[in-house]
Amino acid sequence: MRILIIEDERDLANALARGLRQEGYAVDIATNGMEGLELGEIYEYDLVVLDLNLPKLDGLEVCQRFRSNKPELLILILTARSRLEDRVIGLDQGADDYLVKPFHFEELAARIRALLRRDLRVREPILEVGDLKLDPASRIAWQKKQRLSLTKKEFAILEYLMRHAGEVVSQEELIEHVWNEDVNLFTASVRVHVHSLRRKLGDSPDSPHYIETITGSGYRLIALEESHP
Repeated sequence: MRILIIEDERDLANALARGLRQEGYAVDIATNGMEGLELGEIYEYDLVVLDLNLPKLDGLEVCQRFRSNKPELLILILTARSRLEDRVIGLDQGADDYLVKPFHFEELAARIRALLRRDLRVREPILEVGDLKLDPASRIAWQKKQRLSLTKKEFAILEYLMRHAGEVVSQEELIEHVWNEDVNLFTASVRVHVHSLRRKLGDSPDSPHYIETITGSGYRLIALEESHP
């Protein structure tokens, strides 16, 4: 999952990014409203953490534009504006949640997990494809009831492939959702992590039961009925 933080207090933005990356998310930062909108046009984000008191473009305007142009994008407002009318306006402008500063990081992380569980694109709290199961909330994955020991990147790759089971997912698409904007598009990092994930699944690129390489296109998670005997 990829998150955009739009926050003009650089120290706070960096602290939030560090914490969310430790939770396993890919995170980018914008320090003003215009930059946030521009990044939102360039990259596909799953969720935005949005301050309201922003330079160049107010957070409410950013929220409204995101909601108009990207209706599926999840928006969590994080602001010092604590009045009831501010909360009502923020939610009416299209925010999915509203958290007032000061706050505890644990609550922010819990609200993000709750929003992602309620994501209209993915109603199921537990993802299941064949003998693979994955719980995005607890960040645990299983293979035939055996818990998998995955790195954060491996977990994020598997989650994205499971959300798009049967579809061909390009390397660029994985980079969009699993890595942040600093990644080198020509890096072998995706291939290395997919190889490691395959090894932990006991899979082989030559005779895949789980992850199939589509030459020149990307990867595809094989549904149970498609897998080889």
